[in-house]
Amino acid sequence: MRIVVHGQQAFGKAVLEALLKRKENVVAVYVAPEKPGAKADPLKEAAIAANLPVYQPASYRKPEVWAEFKALKPDLQVMAFVTLFVPEEFLNIPTHGSIQYHPSLLPAYRGANAINWPIIKGEKETGLSIFWPDNGLDTGDVLMQKKTPIGPNDTLGTVYFDRLFPLGVEAMMESVDLVKAGKAPRIKQDESLATYEGRCGVENARIDWGKSWRQIDPLIRGCSPAPGAWTTLDGKTLQIFEAKPVPAQTPKGIGGKPGEIVEAGNAGFTVVCADARITVLRVKGPDGGKVTAADFAKSIDLAVGTRLS
Repeated sequence: MRIVVHGQQAFGKAVLEALLKRKENVVAVYVAPEKPGAKADPLKEAAIAANLPVYQPASYRKPEVWAEFKALKPDLQVMAFVTLFVPEEFLNIPTHGSIQYHPSLLPAYRGANAINWPIIKGEKETGLSIFWPDNGLDTGDVLMQKKTPIGPNDTLGTVYFDRLFPLGVEAMMESVDLVKAGKAPRIKQDESLATYEGRCGVENARIDWGKSWRQIDPLIRGCSPAPGAWTTLDGKTLQIFEAKPVPAQTPKGIGGKPGEIVEAGNAGFTVVCADARITVLRVKGPDGGKVTAADFAKSIDLAVGTRLS
């Protein structure tokens, strides 16, 4: 089977390397164009190292791009991490079509930031889908899904790098086997269960200290490492990447105004929210890299009584 890998970044590279390790007949690689001055994409570098032809069209809507793809005589397109829109005219060129990875349990959490939102919203479970893409946004038939729990200490980083990344590579290989065996299912998504979440950007990541710890804690975890939950200190942005909620058992367990720093020490600094306190453990100020909250507090002589906003 003649396979074309389509994707970018570390996940695309991992999928390509897994296919090559299995001695699959990968005939070409499609990668998103790099921005001017940017380093070569890891998938592109891996393809070049394997002496594979690399294609980087800026758009997949053009007939000449379709013709170039068709000339490769592909049997299957494996889409590992794709950000550009790919129309059905391109998707349907391979003999067996195209399969794509998405880091949620479709039809839930369609969209570009499908890993952040389940954590932010306090879900106890997430997962990945391998599906047959169409002209919709993550709307195609599902081939395979794998689930993983979201624990109380999980972050975007742990959920993706520890589980959804390796599980995704594994699922891609299993899906290729099913396609080759003629046993790959096409399960319609239940549109009544579909949800879409927009981009999780900086504007979504601001901490409101007037909210419950049950809202603030998953926001910090779901935005770590990107885009980074943030607040302001003396009018400047302070990103928070790790924190620990300290739920109140009595009114004294709150003991301050929302955003007020009530403790600062070797463990970090502690901030009041609506119904608890939150001990901040790791931060990034406006003028430096990530450091422990204790080191940051010492570096600016952070005083108890200071308020974040």
